[in-house]
Amino acid sequence: MNKLLPLAMASLLAGGAAQAQTPATNPMPDGSRDMYVGLGLQSAPRYEGTGSRRVSALPVLQVEWSNGVFISGMSAGMHLSNSPTVEAGPLLAVLPGRDESGTGQVVGGVNNSLINTIGASDRAMVPTGRLAGMDEIGARLQAGAFYNVYLNPQWRLTSSVLYGAGKDRDGLRLDLGVQRLAAVLGERHRVSVSAGVGIVNANYNDSYFGVSAQEAARSRFHAYRPGGGVQDVHVGARWNWVLSPSWMLTSNLQAKRLLGDARLSPLTERSTNLTVSTAIAYRF
Repeated sequence: MNKLLPLAMASLLAGGAAQAQTPATNPMPDGSRDMYVGLGLQSAPRYEGTGSRRVSALPVLQVEWSNGVFISGMSAGMHLSNSPTVEAGPLLAVLPGRDESGTGQVVGGVNNSLINTIGASDRAMVPTGRLAGMDEIGARLQAGAFYNVYLNPQWRLTSSVLYGAGKDRDGLRLDLGVQRLAAVLGERHRVSVSAGVGIVNANYNDSYFGVSAQEAARSRFHAYRPGGGVQDVHVGARWNWVLSPSWMLTSNLQAKRLLGDARLSPLTERSTNLTVSTAIAYRF
């Protein structure tokens, strides 16, 4: 069944705490599969809270199997609920690493931004070392669960919790949101909107927005120890343009505002940032 819902793209390539995407349940005949693959571009902050941006290649991947298993961007999970109004199940997601430049590799190296393809003469123009003296954080595999409830066929409340982020892999993030699914605009256009809030524990905030005494001694930042709580609010919009039964152009805009201890961190240069992407995808 072709439901033309928003494609869950590889938004974790933004380098910060992006929300793991869970596609809507799509009942299919036993043994069948629904798959989108594609490639595009994304303009995003180099890391959460920075005023510097980067443009990266954006791989798009969404696969759903009839048994409920799905892969959606940098997340994967399984629909276990049999209720038509509830989606629930386990969830895995990869959170990219962060190095001194504010970027880092994700598993498989797909976070090699376009910086890796520019010429040597241009490379000197790329700002580096914005986080010089700060500890690097490797890519993290997070585990948790999702639980979504449909208010009606067009609106659903979403939630997910993931554990395993940060320097010591003990960071926890809870995302709560609401989505308007695929409003139809003409024969070929679908628009969806969403809004949500991210809540984290102190270990999560300390990893990505804290500055230890050792880091303060070797960097330009003063020591800072944030606590847990509400980290951000975010709104988003996605536009899918169906070019043919197999081809789709999907574009996404997300605005995020840091709150609380994350906003007050010495690492935060800009509390509000935009991520913009567009990609072309092929449906198998």
